Amino acid sequence: MTDITASSPATGTARLGVLLMLLGMVMFSLNDVLGKWLVATYSVGQLMLIRSLAAMVVLAPFFWKVGWRRLVDVERPKLHLLRSGLFAFEASGFYFAVAYMPLADAMTYWLAAPIYVAAMSPLLLGEKVGWRRWTAIIVGFVGVVIALEPSKDTFTLPALIALAGSLAFSFAMVLGRTLRAAPDTTLVFWQVAGAAIFAGVWCLADPAGWAPVSSVDFGLLSLLGIVAMSAHMLVNRSLKLADAATVVPLQYSLLLWAVIFGWMFFGDAPRPAMLVGAGFIVASGLFIFFREQHLKRRGRA
Repeated sequence: MTDITASSPATGTARLGVLLMLLGMVMFSLNDVLGKWLVATYSVGQLMLIRSLAAMVVLAPFFWKVGWRRLVDVERPKLHLLRSGLFAFEASGFYFAVAYMPLADAMTYWLAAPIYVAAMSPLLLGEKVGWRRWTAIIVGFVGVVIALEPSKDTFTLPALIALAGSLAFSFAMVLGRTLRAAPDTTLVFWQVAGAAIFAGVWCLADPAGWAPVSSVDFGLLSLLGIVAMSAHMLVNRSLKLADAATVVPLQYSLLLWAVIFGWMFFGDAPRPAMLVGAGFIVASGLFIFFREQHLKRRGRA
């Protein structure tokens, strides 16, 4: 009986989902490494603009198939605009942060986003949050404070930008729940277009920040958008092949890769406070996720 179950198509599909999620996390991490390396030469605005335009070119056939009018003429356009602006700000904030701080430190702040979402859900979405999840939220916030290690030496502008970027990411996720009825293609279009417009305004406001781009670097800057888009596709496919409870926790492997790649490529040694804080954040995030999964199953029953 065990042998039959192990070789069943459902099990094989779940395994493929796990592999795709792990591959997606590796691609996201490599994308972060490439972004950190390029932002040492090019401004965040220039990086974001080329990255977004490259993603728009690759996605253009899908947008054309849906129809440009259907992508633009949407319900609640102000929320779509706000969501795209938040995603543009958080992506810019991430690249700015990693230019001045280790990858693992920046990733720790972004991994706290589900904790912020859980805390905002009762206020913005009217969702009920019990004492167990509130306890996990508090533990997660303690982890953020430990990782931030507040002092005159560590409470720096990059750390504040990273914190603000992770909060913007959380608000964008909440808006994603509000706009869940919108097609995925529409959400992606507004997100990519918003980033391109945001970066274009940035570059126009600071023309002196535009540096000459070699053909090799132009390819690498374009690759940022393509790799990130491919990673998103792998994650989405993974969630279709396996249960969320199986693959979503694997997203925390981002922190492991951030530590490894940060040490390999930039010689960044993880701070003890960051590791301790990250432990609190990961434990809190996992508890919140599994608690929500449990409540959903009980609600269906």
